[in-house]
Amino acid sequence: MDLEGAIPTSPIKKKESWKTVLSLAYQSLGVVYGDLSTSPLYVYKSAFAEDIQHSDTNEEIFGVLSFVFWTLTLMPLLKYVFIVLKADDNGEGGTFALYSLLCRHARVCSLPNCQLADEELSEYKKDGMASNNNRSFWGSSLKSTLEKHKILQRLLLVLALIGTCMVIGDGVLTPAISVFSAVSGLELSMSKEQHRYVEVPAACAILIFLFALQHYGTHRVGFLFAPVVITWLLCISAIGVYNIFYWNPKVYQALSPFYMYKFLKKTQKGGWMSLGGILLCITGSEAMFADLGHFSQLSIKIAFTFVVYPSLILAYMGQAAYLSKHHILETDYRIGFYVSVPEKIRWPVLVIAIFAAVVGSQAIITGTFSIIKQCSALGCFPRVKIIHTSSKMHGQIYIPEINWTLMLLCLAVTVGFRDTKRMGNASGLAVITVMLVTTCLMSLVIVLCWHKSVFLAILFIFFFGSIEALYFSASLIKFLEGAWVPIALALIFSAIMYVWHYGTLKKYEFDVQNKVSINWLLALGPTLGIVRVRGIGLIHTELVSGIPAIFSHFVTNLPAFHQVVVFLCIKSVPVPHVSPKERFLVGRVGPKEYRLYRCIARYGYRDVHKDDLEFEKDLICSIAEFIRSERPECSIPILDSENDERMTVIGTSSSNLEGIRMHEDGDVDSSEIVGTSEPRVAKSPEKVRKRVRFIVPESSQIDNGMKEELRELMEAREAGMAFILGHSYVRAKKGSSLIKKIVINLGYDFLRRNSRGPTYALSIAHASTLEVGMVYQV
Repeated sequence: MDLEGAIPTSPIKKKESWKTVLSLAYQSLGVVYGDLSTSPLYVYKSAFAEDIQHSDTNEEIFGVLSFVFWTLTLMPLLKYVFIVLKADDNGEGGTFALYSLLCRHARVCSLPNCQLADEELSEYKKDGMASNNNRSFWGSSLKSTLEKHKILQRLLLVLALIGTCMVIGDGVLTPAISVFSAVSGLELSMSKEQHRYVEVPAACAILIFLFALQHYGTHRVGFLFAPVVITWLLCISAIGVYNIFYWNPKVYQALSPFYMYKFLKKTQKGGWMSLGGILLCITGSEAMFADLGHFSQLSIKIAFTFVVYPSLILAYMGQAAYLSKHHILETDYRIGFYVSVPEKIRWPVLVIAIFAAVVGSQAIITGTFSIIKQCSALGCFPRVKIIHTSSKMHGQIYIPEINWTLMLLCLAVTVGFRDTKRMGNASGLAVITVMLVTTCLMSLVIVLCWHKSVFLAILFIFFFGSIEALYFSASLIKFLEGAWVPIALALIFSAIMYVWHYGTLKKYEFDVQNKVSINWLLALGPTLGIVRVRGIGLIHTELVSGIPAIFSHFVTNLPAFHQVVVFLCIKSVPVPHVSPKERFLVGRVGPKEYRLYRCIARYGYRDVHKDDLEFEKDLICSIAEFIRSERPECSIPILDSENDERMTVIGTSSSNLEGIRMHEDGDVDSSEIVGTSEPRVAKSPEKVRKRVRFIVPESSQIDNGMKEELRELMEAREAGMAFILGHSYVRAKKGSSLIKKIVINLGYDFLRRNSRGPTYALSIAHASTLEVGMVYQV
């Protein structure tokens, strides 16, 4: 159906000026590259831990440098900067952005209450979705195969969840290894015995301080992030240049890939196992894609290509130049970044390194909060308390439960391992697993979203996948030496996510199967067979069509109901943002005289939910606007086997400047519709109550029926709103398998009881809330 008249088109994005791009590039240094820029602290120490034996030649040192150089060149520079960054989801990046793109192009969405109307959202089509005619034979075949086989859709979801869980694991491991490595510089100014008793407590104290500051929000100290990282990058590059010219100017020869071959030929198995340490040079690369929504492609590319990349290369070359003239590989505890720092400036460098490690850790913690918010929005993580710490900066959030969980896990890793070797093994496996998942999802995006040849996708996954598989095997072989940590964390978080998603899906299927027939409603008559009392009854439901069973359960057991009933569904759609102009879908349930409405509020997985009062105002205004502008040509037919509802796209009151406005105050006790008719006389002038007015545009043509319906909605709003929430008890059916009983009766039930309620219902007064118990036999 043509919706040009119903849905306003989104404005064309203006081209950013160079001043804006450079400003964003400067800011991205503090947010995106904090983790990546601190990797020189521990790469050489991890690579030379135990796997490579001491040698009087420089082949091992030059071989490691060659691997570091080409790994940085091929993975962050070639793969992310030139390819992956282009696979944004309307400006957003990350694992779930790729999964969201695939959901829209192949109809494999994991959300149960998707509608055809969602496909008409401006951001749904903005990324250039093409018709089947533009797809190749292989692309069409792959699309139809994914849509037909549920098992493939589940595998795709599991793949996205694994990548997400490894990012969470990285949120535990990165702060531990970054801070621990920064503090390890103290070993050069004290004995080994003294250092053992200082290093771990100092690292733990910094980590506790870091996590304790999270609830203040990074916007309060965020202005320091970019200067700290820039100072650190200038510091390590300057030290690198000094070491190159002072110790070994010929170190540039190691950039030849021939040294990688010589390295593996000489070291054999030990060299292959050391790749797990070399891999750490690209830790934090995924942040370039994950934090894309905060900046722009061009700004991230400029910052990495012209600042971060050359600084890191110079730093690694400088370390290699120093080590090539000292050959101290046997003293493992002294191998690290600080040993190559001139003695006169070690203390200032130590302080800068600690600050840089804190900034890098802060970025990955904030990223973990963001990805958990995305998972929760898409129905793959239990609802948690999300606090927006900044009203100006998008994406600055704080999740208390996750923050303290990360802190405890981070401290456990630090105290349990006490060395960068095992921390590096664990962090390396988490990093490379996320990259492998990104490579797999990108190969599908190339075919399904970009409509390129399947051979190009095979070439992409073969080239980058083979490199990542080599590093993955080197990391996995160290399972018992620390690599088990990210696997254990991934299994725990994956189980939580999958159990929640499975239980939510089964609960929704029960709602669909048990929704009430429209014929049952029609048989009740306009009064629904009961007394209609003043006020608005707001029934929360996951259904997007039909009458939920909770309504019939309520009506059957209570003799009265509100004069206006709204079936409210707050749902997420597989796009990052929903325009305020497209926020609501509003329609009727039954004939006009029933005063039953359905309102679907749609949010993207990165959208910020409004506070309760503002949301209530937008909700009432959307219903009033629907009444005023109810026209068939502005409606979207959403057909259902038992119901035929027409839904109209309505924007929020702030986005619809020509729509109805609502004004509330508490000084007068009458109701009126401004611009339509004279005010009604107050029924009880002695009682002061909230006054509600609808301000209708003068150009509007409102007949008597609309006028009466708007007046009734005003009176209902004045009387107040009651929130009817379902209190569900989910149980597995009789005869279900033992695994299903464990998942539903134990796992999902435990998560449901310990998770948050609906976002908008958190601060509703208890006097206005009514819970209706329902037993779900799934």
